[in-house]
Amino acid sequence: MLVQGFNEIFYWVSWGLLLFSLFAFVDSAIRREGAYRAADKQTKPFWLILLGIATAANLFLSVMSFIPIIGLIATIVYMVDVRPALRQVSGGRGRRGGSSSDGPYGPFNGR
Repeated sequence: MLVQGFNEIFYWVSWGLLLFSLFAFVDSAIRREGAYRAADKQTKPFWLILLGIATAANLFLSVMSFIPIIGLIATIVYMVDVRPALRQVSGGRGRRGGSSSDGPYGPFNGR
């Protein structure tokens, strides 16, 4: 009974990791190649290969293997470091027509 519950938890964790890495892969695929250079990050093919391997590892290997854990680390690095830099360079969807001097509470006037 306990083992069955443990297996179910790993089932849902593996699905979550697969969807997380798949989202990162698709997000990296739709970004422009020039945005990677402008953000001073690794190239688009580098991230596509790395995140593609991470997605495949999550699809075919157990969560407790070594490779999916490395893939998770690569996916987290992309989502936390690379993706925000790409969105900033590309003028991401999160901006609502503000200027580059706008802070979280409105424009920064230097005072």
